[in-house]
Parts: sequence; C-alpha cells; structure tokens
Amino acid sequence: MALFISFESFSQTKYKAFHPGELWLDDHGDHINAHGGGLLYHKGTYYWFGENKGKDSNNAFVGIMCYSSKDLYNWKREAVALPVSTDPDSEITAGSIMERPKVIYNKKTKKFVMWFHLELKGQGYAAARTGVAVSDKPTGPYQYKKSYRPNAGQWPENFEEEWKDRPVTTEADWWTEPWRNEVKEGLFVRRDFDKGQMSRDMTLFVDDNGKAYHIHSAEENLTLHISELSDDYLSFTGRYITLAPAGHNEAPAIFKQGEMYYLITSGCTGWDPNAARSFKSSSIWGPWEYLGNPAQGEHADLTFYSQSTYILPVQGKKNAFIYMGDRWRPKDPIDGRYIWLPVLMENGKPVIKWFDEWDLSIFEKEMH
Repeated sequence: MALFISFESFSQTKYKAFHPGELWLDDHGDHINAHGGGLLYHKGTYYWFGENKGKDSNNAFVGIMCYSSKDLYNWKREAVALPVSTDPDSEITAGSIMERPKVIYNKKTKKFVMWFHLELKGQGYAAARTGVAVSDKPTGPYQYKKSYRPNAGQWPENFEEEWKDRPVTTEADWWTEPWRNEVKEGLFVRRDFDKGQMSRDMTLFVDDNGKAYHIHSAEENLTLHISELSDDYLSFTGRYITLAPAGHNEAPAIFKQGEMYYLITSGCTGWDPNAARSFKSSSIWGPWEYLGNPAQGEHADLTFYSQSTYILPVQGKKNAFIYMGDRWRPKDPIDGRYIWLPVLMENGKPVIKWFDEWDLSIFEKEMH
C-alpha cells in the first residue's frame, strides 16, 4: 500500500503562503500525509501529527505521522511517530483505526503525550476508545501505553441528581423527540456508566495553568464530553461535563482568546461535509453558549467542503488562530486535502472565511 503521493517534478521551491485545498508537498515532494491532525509548538518548531492514509483504506497500516516546520508553510517529513504494531494481539495492530492524534507536552514530567481515537481491528467503530502514548522527544518514537473508555463509574458534573436512577434502556424510537429528551437527560451516560463513556472524535487542550483536557464525542456521537486529564496527562481524573446533549456534534476543535473559550465542531454526516457549529464559554466547565456556523460566504453551509480537526494558535502573534480542517476523500484517502484558514473574530464570535491564498500577515491587518 502506498505511503505517499509522489511528484517527480517537484523542486525545493519554498511555500510563502497557504493554498487551501491544493496539494501540499513536503520536503520530499510528496503530498503531506497527516490527516485528522493536530499541532504542537515546542522550542521554536511546529510539529504536525496526523493519520497516515493509503489509497484504499482509512484503517491504520502505517501509524501516526510527524512533520516539522519553522514557518507553518514548509514541512519536513520526520518519522512515523507511533507505528502500528506487528503483534496481532495489540490494540494498535495493523488494520486497527487510529484517528485524530493530538500531542501535548507535560512540563512536569518532560514527556510528550499523544492521545488518539482508537477502534479495535475488525470491530468497526464499536470500541469507541481513546489511546495514549508517550515519548521523550516530540518526533517520537512514541510508546503505546493503553486505551480507555473515559470516566468509568463517574457522573458528569452537570448531571442532575434525579437522572441517575432512571432506566438504562428506552422504549422510545430513535430520532424522535421523546428519545432526544431521554438522551439529554442522560440515557447513554447511564448505559455506559460502569464500563466508561464512549470516545470517538477527540482533541486536547492545555489551559494557561497547565491543566489539560480531553474533549471527545461520546454517547453514540450525540453529546460532547470535556474530561480533565491527570497531572501527568496519561489518565483521567474522573471530572467531566457533557456539552450540547443530543446535539450530534463531532470533530471538536478548541481555542482560548483572553478569558473566553471557543469550540468549533461539525455535525455528523459520515465522510460528507456539513455546516460547522461554534460555542463559547467563560469557563472550560461551561455553561457553553451556541453561536451558530462560524463559516461565512460561498459553501459555508458545507464548511468549504471540510471538517474541523484543530485550532492552531500562531506563536508570536496575539489573537492569531488557524482553523485546520480536512477535506476527506474516502474513495482515495491518501489524496485528502487540507483546509487551513484564518479564524477572525467579529462581534465576539469566531468567523472563518475562504481565501484561495493567504499568509500570516493577515493577522497584522486584522489588528489595525
């Protein structure tokens, strides 16, 4: 199975701008293969982690890739940061599903910690787990530790006391109003209470005080959970909340501007694009206010044919954030394109507009 799309005519021309949706070549002349990704900034260098895709499958047959850059435009292929295992009994054996990797640095332990959405080989999306790996270096290799169903035996902080003793089954038909109300009042939280909550699409966020959070689509992708990580970032403390119960959100991407937290998500339409959603809160623990679709302009109803994966704070620039999205191509996964666009603020809301070409100077223009 091919690792990369190769272009023999590629020359080492330096990029000086972003070109959303176009082929984005690395230092080898290959289309960057880091889908569903996230970025880490460490000691003057950006590291981009993402899913390695082949031509015929979205399953993991290589592992999690790592690229590095000084300027965000030009990327060096570093390594397979977390390879799939050759052990058929491993949770991350070849053919498993390893999606949306995110890496954060723990200043106390001096370890780089990677979390990702994990589905076990041959089980489709039934496992709904999150895996964690750790490394001494940003580029890896990362050592796989274990996977979790988060917060087993724990109730969300914003869960009503009266909901806890209700049945874990329902007679209501799915997608009816009575059923949605039952979901809002904790139907699936109760169902998964003992074994732990589901975790599919996910992201990580480290707050100003060093506290880290795992934000994930749970409850059959119907409700987002924000879960606090332990001080070493390797497990869960059991403190969490539900966000937009029964709202059917996935692809969470979060950023903080000043004292306000902003979250961008997508609806759930498989590999097909849909209208993004956005929320804000003055506390990571909510309450979260719905703000509507942050995308504006032509094709905003499909988020420019993309789905969010990460919001990148640009180093050295105040209030400069980049929306990172994927334009999925399930029939040819390796050819998935990257949609990077500036996140601009208008009337206290994040706004994403289309640019065929843009560079980081847009943030200076916005400030004046």
